[in-house]
Amino acid sequence: MNVDNSRLDHLRESQGEIANHVIDEFVAGRLSRRDLLRRGALVGISMPVLSGIIAACSSSPAPSGGGSGGTGGANATIRAGILTPTGAINPVTVADQGGLDMLGQTGEYLVLSTQTLTPKPVLAESWSPNSTSDVWTFKIRQNVKFHNGQPLTADDVVYTFKLLTDPKAANPTLAGVLVPSGVQKVDDHTVAFHLEAPNGNFPYLVSSDNYNTIIIPNNYDPAKWQSSFIGTGPFKLKSYTEKQGASFVRNDSYWGPKAKPAATEFTFYDTETPLTLALTGGSIDVVGQFSVSTSPQLLNGQYNVVKLKSSAHRELSMRNDKAPFTDPRVRRAIALSLDRTAIVKSLFKGNADLGNDSPFAPVFPSTNTSIAQRALNISEAKSLLAAAGHGSGFSTQLLANQQQEIPQYAQIIVESAKAIGVTISLKVEPSSVYYGKATFGNSDWLDGTMSLVDYGHRSVPNAFLTNPLETINAKTGAGAWNAARFNNAQYDKLVAQYVASSDLQSQRQIAGQIETLLLDQTPIVYGYFYNYLSASAKNVTGIYPTAIGHIFLYNTTKS
Repeated sequence: MNVDNSRLDHLRESQGEIANHVIDEFVAGRLSRRDLLRRGALVGISMPVLSGIIAACSSSPAPSGGGSGGTGGANATIRAGILTPTGAINPVTVADQGGLDMLGQTGEYLVLSTQTLTPKPVLAESWSPNSTSDVWTFKIRQNVKFHNGQPLTADDVVYTFKLLTDPKAANPTLAGVLVPSGVQKVDDHTVAFHLEAPNGNFPYLVSSDNYNTIIIPNNYDPAKWQSSFIGTGPFKLKSYTEKQGASFVRNDSYWGPKAKPAATEFTFYDTETPLTLALTGGSIDVVGQFSVSTSPQLLNGQYNVVKLKSSAHRELSMRNDKAPFTDPRVRRAIALSLDRTAIVKSLFKGNADLGNDSPFAPVFPSTNTSIAQRALNISEAKSLLAAAGHGSGFSTQLLANQQQEIPQYAQIIVESAKAIGVTISLKVEPSSVYYGKATFGNSDWLDGTMSLVDYGHRSVPNAFLTNPLETINAKTGAGAWNAARFNNAQYDKLVAQYVASSDLQSQRQIAGQIETLLLDQTPIVYGYFYNYLSASAKNVTGIYPTAIGHIFLYNTTKS
């Protein structure tokens, strides 16, 4: 397409972010003239401006749905949209959803944590613990090759996990669980993990739940991974352009069933709004994730929507070491001021589960559901405040970040507290600012006495029980994200027992004790656990998202 950029730039000046996204799609050849006129009118671009845009682009773009759309059926090119990765695609350092989506396109894990939270063998054929669950032995799948033809062996697995457990590049999920010397090769296709302490859920920590654990070749520099995307998966890299997108082609030498699409194309979007518009306008086939607060139109029945129960949540932490939150009665009063049922209805249109002020989400099999659900109770909240010496209320601060429904939730917290005489000063920061002050093991960056933090899904509650709630210990890494400054020896003991337990009955019994303790102490309010939502066009089927954020397309077809 020959573009008169000077003329086009002039036309752009009077348009907003959404309108300019539509223009970008046309210039990139992903919209036909007809689609430009239709979508442009929908977002408020005037007909004279639309005509000028077409005139500024002297040749026609490829028709929407053609070209990059492939031939359809099982050999289509599937076009997906995800949020822009925030940094380099390095398996050891990736810490955002866009980045983990990229890792999972070509890389594979020892274990896949499925949508039903059951572990599925991938590069590990099987695994088993010793009698005390502090040594786990994994049998590595044979006849698997990396994209460069190199066979997968135990050496690759050992190398990957030694990188991840290096103290200089510690993975928070594995901190305190595994050290480099604990990763040991038994033979060419067997690896033993000698843990720092018993852990009944260890397979989940080396699964897709821990997205940094894709297996890379022995001695491969992970800092160079973005140039090759080398892995063992069903797709191979075709191209990757930072801040723009990536494309992949089917790996015809894949060890398992071959991918159904001939190719996939990913377009990156900085925010959810243009991502959703791309789906509704036909520029892409799949949205990796959307939220009810930003994209409710995707729930109107015109798209295939995948809804996954999840443990993703927001944590309202109260500084247990700062008055007035040194008194658990005050913390319980704040929790009792919230109408959780109304919050789930208003913020999620019902696509969430109630939280009961512990990390034990309803989706976890080990959650003890016999513990009574906490509910709105203004009179009890006022009584607790009076007994704690705050009958006339008090003032405090809340820091939150600008992400999905969090600002609205924060405002609900502020308004709810007023009903019990508590005045909360709210400060909402962009995520880049909010997290820009964060460092692993240090939550002092959370200003004020209250903070609202987002936590993504995990298939077991271990990471939620340890990092945000265990007593802080700089030496072991315990309590690395303990924003509440919770310090309770009985809690620490119960968590150690839970983590060490390998049978569901014992886990559920211990979970009940932890849930009861946290309801009494309430260092953190867990108001809800929201569903993970993905969407595709009606003619696209077979997408496989996971609640932690992957979008797998190997079984996807387009008619």
